Amino acid sequence: MDRKELELYLVTDRSLALGRSLEEVVEAAVKGGVTMVQLREKNCSSMEFYREAVRLKRLLADYRIPLIVNDRLDIALACDADGVHIGQSDLPYPVVRNLLGKNKIVGLSVENREDVEVANRLDVDYIGISPVFSTSTKTDTAPRLGLEGVEEITALSVHPSVGIGGIYSGNAAEIIRAGADGIAVVSAIMSADDPQQAAAELKKIIDSEVKKSGRS
Repeated sequence: MDRKELELYLVTDRSLALGRSLEEVVEAAVKGGVTMVQLREKNCSSMEFYREAVRLKRLLADYRIPLIVNDRLDIALACDADGVHIGQSDLPYPVVRNLLGKNKIVGLSVENREDVEVANRLDVDYIGISPVFSTSTKTDTAPRLGLEGVEEITALSVHPSVGIGGIYSGNAAEIIRAGADGIAVVSAIMSADDPQQAAAELKKIIDSEVKKSGRS
C-alpha cells in the first residue's frame, strides 16, 4: 500500500453522524480529502454490518479509496474489502493474513513498545498508534501515549503508521511532526456540521506538515 493512503484515515461511527446516513457522511468526507475509510460497527447484527460494508465498498470504489473493515475478517472477506484492521485481542495476525491473502491490507493496533517490537517481525501494512490522546469514542483503550509515545513508536517501527485517539484540527499537525504518516479521526469528521469542510481542513494541515517534513 501507499503510505499516502494513511494521511487522513476516517474511522466510522454511526452514533456520531448527527442523524445522517453513513454513506452521506463518508462521501462528503472523501470529497474533502479522506484517503482511507475504516468501517467500525460494534452494535449491529452481522447482516447489517455486511450490508453496510457492501454499500460503502461500492461507494468508495468510485473514488478509489480503500475500505478497511474493523475486526471482522468474515465481513471483510464477504464484501471483498480492501483490508482489515485488527487489535491486540483480535484474531492473530498470521491467521488473518493467511485467510485474507497477501494482496490485501492488514493494519494492527499497537499500544506500547512491546507491541511495536512484535509488529516489526510481521509483514503488516501499517500500525495504528492507539490512543494518542484520551478519547470518548472508544472506551476499551490503553492509557494515552501522548506525543512522546508517538515519537518513540514511529522511531522504533519499521512500518507506516497512523495515530488515533482524540485527534482533531487543533492537534493534527503535532501527530505528523511526531513522525506518524497520517491521522485517524472519528468525531472530528463524523460529528462535523460539514464533513467535507472538516476533512478538507484536516487534509490541508496534513499536507502542510508532510511537505515541511520532506516526506511528500
